[in-house]
Amino acid sequence: MIGFAITGSFCTFSKVFGVLENLTEEYEIMPIMSEITYKTDTRFGKAEDNINFLEKTTGKKVIKTIKEAEPIGPKKLFDALIIAPCTGNTIAKIANGIADTSVTLSAKSHLRNKRPVIIAVSTNDGLGNNAKNIGTLLNMKNIYFVPFGQDDYVEKENSLVADFDKIPETLEMALNGKQLQPIIL
Repeated sequence: MIGFAITGSFCTFSKVFGVLENLTEEYEIMPIMSEITYKTDTRFGKAEDNINFLEKTTGKKVIKTIKEAEPIGPKKLFDALIIAPCTGNTIAKIANGIADTSVTLSAKSHLRNKRPVIIAVSTNDGLGNNAKNIGTLLNMKNIYFVPFGQDDYVEKENSLVADFDKIPETLEMALNGKQLQPIIL
């Protein structure tokens, strides 16, 4: 089973949801949402619609609390965990060992089993304050990045976003202990 965790880069949800839908054809998927994504309506969509999509597409209830995420590691629930989109806030927390959300605890709990965590970055400060956290994660065992690049170098020169279409290929490589290359597009 593959865990698929979603954090608050709401503008990328439609792209990520398309990839998730395709993954369900090959894998059993367990959806996880950060507490913020689970309850926040935005100009990009309503939380209830996102929850309904995830549950209908995967056939499973969304993991949405720390309590629900806690058994992931002890029960070895996942072969891999994908975090897409993964915000700078979540990247910073994982890089610094902070497990105070359903997603960060899922990652911490899953990593204890030495299994792959795949990160699809989406952050406005990836080449700013969060560059050091991305660097930290690039050096961690069992962390794999979906290839990423600048999404708008003119208006948002520090912003990075993953090529979400490369999630399936990154997952396959990560399951074999390899990082898909090139990482930086």
